[in-house]
Amino acid sequence: MALNQLWFLIVGFLFIGYFVLDGFDFGVGMALPFLGKDDTDRRVLINTIGPVWDLNETWVVVAGASLFASFPEWYASLFSGFYLALLLLLAALIARGVAFEYRGKGDSPRWRATFDWMIVIGSALPALLWGVAFANIVAGVPLNAQHIYTGTLFTLLNPYGLLGGLMTLSVFFLHGLFFIVLKTEGEIKDRARQLAKKVGYVATVIAASFLLWTLFAHLSLLGAVLTIVAALALVAAQAANFAKKDGVAFTLMVVTIITAVGALFAALYPNVLPSTTNPAYSLTIENASSSHYTLTVMTWVAVIMLPFVLAYQTWTYWVFRKRVSRKNIPAGSH
Repeated sequence: MALNQLWFLIVGFLFIGYFVLDGFDFGVGMALPFLGKDDTDRRVLINTIGPVWDLNETWVVVAGASLFASFPEWYASLFSGFYLALLLLLAALIARGVAFEYRGKGDSPRWRATFDWMIVIGSALPALLWGVAFANIVAGVPLNAQHIYTGTLFTLLNPYGLLGGLMTLSVFFLHGLFFIVLKTEGEIKDRARQLAKKVGYVATVIAASFLLWTLFAHLSLLGAVLTIVAALALVAAQAANFAKKDGVAFTLMVVTIITAVGALFAALYPNVLPSTTNPAYSLTIENASSSHYTLTVMTWVAVIMLPFVLAYQTWTYWVFRKRVSRKNIPAGSH
């Protein structure tokens, strides 16, 4: 395997890891107005991800840095062309992080409600925009001969892109609900389970529509296998939720996201950013990658550092593995 192919897989792995981990963070944030009947409930929900959300978010930083170093031409065209969309995404992520940190700094209900809505919007908007972005990356965007994006923000808001955004929005919401069921106790857990049953129907229809559209547009054996596995895992996750098998439901949802995003990367290969203006203008793993020396150095760094990152992540989740309930929230705390 050539190093540029290897780094295409590594970039894919990093984005998949980000969507799996920050995906349920987004889902928990979106669940606040639906499951948080009072301030204590909302504290319970926030505490399920409180120790890990910032660690999960660092995956997108690593993914972006790896993309910049391994495929600088892809990074340049992507971030310049998707500038406004990514700026909105970044602003939403910043607002969410600020809300987590400052929510408890004030005593008034209005203060906490303001930051609660910042968490909701700061979770829902990135969940939507990531899907729009990746759908357009797979479908292709208008690039000229210099690999410069010639469209606008509204170019990205096409039917396929919007359907991709709705898929990630609904799937991440369901992913977060399964995480809440896994991490909480009592009435809030029961409400999350019931809401997951309803959201599951919507997520299944949207995800199936988007993945089938992708498969028919970019037919490949690997893509077909991953799409089938994603569909089966999504249905099985909901069945496990009905059967009250919390760990199984969440694990199957992880499999769903891994295979669904994997199907998108399979549809994209060997391109990294197709051009709808002229196929000859497309960015591929060949013309968008860094030099062989750069990729060699990066490979050694990845081989040494990635096991430490995964070990630390695993240890963190083990430390904070206990369930959260209302009794864990001290009276009068914020």
